[in-house]
Amino acid sequence: MNNKALRQRQDNFVRGVIYTLGSIGALVLATIIWYVVSNGIGLVSLDLIMGDSRTFNTDVYVETAPGNYPLEGYTGELELFYSERWGLGFVDTFNRAGNEAVEIGYVHPDSPFNQSLDKNGFDEFGNHLVIEVRPGFTIEKGFTDTAIFLGRNGAEQIATIVNQANVIDEISIQSRGDGIRGSLITTLYLIGMTLLIAIPIGVSTAIYFNEIAKRNRFTNTIRTMVDLLTGVPSIIYGLLGAALFIPLLNNTIQTAGGSVISGALTLAVILLPTIIKSTEEALKVISNDLRQGSLALGASKTQTIFKVVVPSAVPGILTGVLLGVGRIIGESAALIYATGAAIKDEIILTERSTSLAVHIWTVMQGEKPNFELASAIAIIILGVVFVMNFVIKLLAKRLSKAMY
Repeated sequence: MNNKALRQRQDNFVRGVIYTLGSIGALVLATIIWYVVSNGIGLVSLDLIMGDSRTFNTDVYVETAPGNYPLEGYTGELELFYSERWGLGFVDTFNRAGNEAVEIGYVHPDSPFNQSLDKNGFDEFGNHLVIEVRPGFTIEKGFTDTAIFLGRNGAEQIATIVNQANVIDEISIQSRGDGIRGSLITTLYLIGMTLLIAIPIGVSTAIYFNEIAKRNRFTNTIRTMVDLLTGVPSIIYGLLGAALFIPLLNNTIQTAGGSVISGALTLAVILLPTIIKSTEEALKVISNDLRQGSLALGASKTQTIFKVVVPSAVPGILTGVLLGVGRIIGESAALIYATGAAIKDEIILTERSTSLAVHIWTVMQGEKPNFELASAIAIIILGVVFVMNFVIKLLAKRLSKAMY
């Protein structure tokens, strides 16, 4: 066998290994995406994105007597057990944890439970708040003038008990929110605040290293430390946030424990090495001819840096920012310590909250993790990353055209 044939066989072998390994990587990635999409796409909706996460519990009752409310217009898929005397229908279902539960499946338009009274809520005049009982509310327990029932009794038995009652003393209802609006807003706050802190510091540091500082033992040591920080596990940064930023903010702006601000400061520290390295690499790519030409035309070194070099490196800097955004959105371990895992609908920067990634961690806790909701949130995260990638790449492309 001649050398040419041997080289050809070697090339074919190497090419085959590369194709095989590349195909395995693509298959693994496709499998992950398929799993996430197939499990979560059914939950992705505007209600999920904009809905409350808060679980609502209360006890309701009515003061009116029973009437006659024939069933009309029910189109649900689940078998309905209906009380004509009170206009309430019940269905057997499963809660988010996978346990058997009973829900309100239908409420007659004229049912007194459209104007039920909240035993636990009062208005400014001391009157009970009016609660509209709606389909989807879970039944916890109830008290009538003839019997007591629990949610685990099943829809048929509850409907029978309710239908025999002349007085409804109390029904405990629960509306569990599965929305992620608060987590989404927290994530956007974290992205904005982190970039606002990390970009000026990171870009300035990179400019100093590449354009101003001399090569010596001190700067080489700093560069080595920056490289090391890139590989530090994020949970270590979370400990930094809990030990440094939280006490600092507690003593200065009177926060109470973790907060969105402490989370943003922690993420900024995580992001700094990435922005420094990517900006420095972007600056190194700029030809020295541009620097020399600017200086030859009489510009100072500062003018050359900020009017010639940095503008030319902006597309590369934005690429580093893009990588940073992905890191921010996907971070969870550090934020558990620095921001907390409190799923909230009202976001206050000085209080605990949760990001989308931490929200996934929260719903996956316990003996029966919620894979469907976690997958739906993952799809939202991928959507946010895609939109931000598109915007940043479009901005970088336009800046490149403007420069050249």
